[in-house]
Amino acid sequence: MNDVVKAWMNPALLDEMDEGVLNAPQDILGMHFYENVQIFVVRRPGARRVWVFDPEGTRDLELELLDVGLGIFGADIKNKKKQFKDYRVRIEYSPGDVVETADPYSFETTFTEFDRYIFGEGRHFKVFDKLGAHPGEVNGVKGTHFAVWAPDARSVSVVGNFNMWDGRLHTMRLLGESGIFDLFIPDVGEGAVYKYQITSRSGELLYKTDPYGNYAELRPGNASVVTSLEGYEWNDEDYMKAHAKKKREQRDRGPMNIYEVHLGSWKKRVEDDDNGFFSYRELAAMLGDYVVEMGYTHIELMGISEYPFDGSWGYQVGCYYAPTSRYGNPKDFMYFVDEMHRRGIEVILDWVPAHFPKDAHCLGNFDGQALYEHPDRRRGEHPDWGTYIFDYGRKGVQNFLIANALFWIEKFHIDGLRVDAVASMLYLDYGKQDGDWLPNEDGGNEHYEAVDFLQNLNTAVAKYHPDAYIIAEESTAWPGVTEPVENGGLGFSMKWNMGWMNDFLEYMKLDPYFKQFHHDQLCFSLSYHLSERYILVLSHDEVVHGKCSLLNKMPGLKGDKFAALKAAYGFMYGHPGKKLLFMGQEFAQEREWSEMRSLDWFLLDEEPHKGIQRFVKDFNKLYKDYSALWYNDNDMMGFEWMDVASAESSTVAFVRRGKTKRRQLLFMVNFTPVGHEKYQTKVPCGGTFREIMNSDKSIYGGQDRLNSEPIRAKKNKGETSKAGDGEYYIECNLPPLSVVVMEYDYKD
Repeated sequence: MNDVVKAWMNPALLDEMDEGVLNAPQDILGMHFYENVQIFVVRRPGARRVWVFDPEGTRDLELELLDVGLGIFGADIKNKKKQFKDYRVRIEYSPGDVVETADPYSFETTFTEFDRYIFGEGRHFKVFDKLGAHPGEVNGVKGTHFAVWAPDARSVSVVGNFNMWDGRLHTMRLLGESGIFDLFIPDVGEGAVYKYQITSRSGELLYKTDPYGNYAELRPGNASVVTSLEGYEWNDEDYMKAHAKKKREQRDRGPMNIYEVHLGSWKKRVEDDDNGFFSYRELAAMLGDYVVEMGYTHIELMGISEYPFDGSWGYQVGCYYAPTSRYGNPKDFMYFVDEMHRRGIEVILDWVPAHFPKDAHCLGNFDGQALYEHPDRRRGEHPDWGTYIFDYGRKGVQNFLIANALFWIEKFHIDGLRVDAVASMLYLDYGKQDGDWLPNEDGGNEHYEAVDFLQNLNTAVAKYHPDAYIIAEESTAWPGVTEPVENGGLGFSMKWNMGWMNDFLEYMKLDPYFKQFHHDQLCFSLSYHLSERYILVLSHDEVVHGKCSLLNKMPGLKGDKFAALKAAYGFMYGHPGKKLLFMGQEFAQEREWSEMRSLDWFLLDEEPHKGIQRFVKDFNKLYKDYSALWYNDNDMMGFEWMDVASAESSTVAFVRRGKTKRRQLLFMVNFTPVGHEKYQTKVPCGGTFREIMNSDKSIYGGQDRLNSEPIRAKKNKGETSKAGDGEYYIECNLPPLSVVVMEYDYKD
């Protein structure tokens, strides 16, 4: 062995290299100076010869094979005049197999001490620009910078199709006590497939997908793929400027009618093919045009972050920073969002910070220890779901999740996130039996760390993107979900009204005769609708796993089912709160939804289904056109009961008020198959009431039992009427299983 190189090399580092646990490869590999002697050390197991040469190729220096087992080559240059200022490496594996590249260990880290410090504090909200794989150019050399957080790892290597998946070739360096490993690998560009090979404290080799990777192989493959998020030319600048002006108050007082979509099953290219998906770009046109035609204002996408198992619908996420490759690459997804914005449609993503799957290549046991999940099984696992629970008390985990929320908003121009399963985060005993959960420090079941995380999340989003929605799917009575953090609340923009959905659907399932005994179940939600900023939802969860479609929840024969569904939708449109309807329900999908097949679009060849679709389309237009249906959703003046006591007939009437005294709305809904030709209800004022919507129109599949002429309100003179103690009432035709909407101008 060369005496100078031998004297310079640390035997302990060589031993660690031999054991595969070296975390400071830069201390032995690369170019170094030792007593004014320039030393080169290159590790290339299996190589026959290795040289270093200047970039111009005018001179080179062959390195000596110093250790056959380790594949280490080394040489020194004592003459200062002959020493290299810059160099590249040539490796010969055989006479016809020669590789020339820059030396990975000749490049400095891109992480500053400040980067490491604020990440350690859990406040590096642009860490996605640092961690992960980022192709680029350093000192004129093209390559990819890799970085991963693995604080309990003994060593980490990048392995991929560019280095024969050999963990000896690209060992990463540990940056101080940050737990971050990084390495710039020359000549690795977009499309390269890779994983992190992690040597745990126990010596186990783990092969992990990049937690911050932006693209992944199509399942069943699970490696990460190098890609760049730079270079897409966005065309939504005007849209984004207008959207940025929407502060919370403007947002609360605007229309919000959401179409919930699973991209893989909205329409499929090939029905019997697991990969017969349309691409993001194809869906952008098809879905975008349909949503505009139907009059929705927003779409909400299920399952976009990359996930291993189709049957999880995207709610068991494997790669939080990568849009799923099922429908294309990240720039294809950018195009999808761009096209939605071009059409004026806002995009909401379902986002899952509550749990993650146990698949070996994912976040679980990431560096040989519980890193992203809580180490105590009683805190770190969901027994019913078979998943891990994030350790919200760990700063690096909070940083991972909060930065991820901002990532989708910043990199993909997403308008908002719907946070899945918030209730499971808030309660330590959620879905667990006695003895299988760990109480908080005060002996209770409130998850303090999760509360802290959610408040930090909403504070960060409100600070950097006050125009973005952060919506909670929260099914309990936890107080202050949409209350600002500074007032002690969780700080969400809005909350799904799961209580209304459950009560309302249970009511709608009842035989018409029994509805009279459950009238309170229909009306209860109006006693608390101002307690939070709500979205009324009829979501995917209600049409799967044996729950049947919304149409088939309705009792009676087929005609009654369609009529009852229209009445149900009418009540939902009239009820205060923003709106969400799952795909397919707008044309009365008959089968339960399955992610494995397309919606049953062929049903639109049948008139009842076309009628329902026309009804929803027309109600969507009415919803957008009348401020009474959204402007005062969160104001007590926006809603008032007119007829709430008619349990025996299962009818209700109420008014919705908007920005002005003009164009206010009266809703009347009949939930039984018994019509009322002279239905009477109190009204808020005198004047004329004009029918603008009736679900019994023939174009909607009804029998045209309409109120064709304007109706003058009558003065209540004390005679028997449904007016009760009201000063005015009207008398009109309210068909069986119907909703009737009348417009009026309020008169003092």
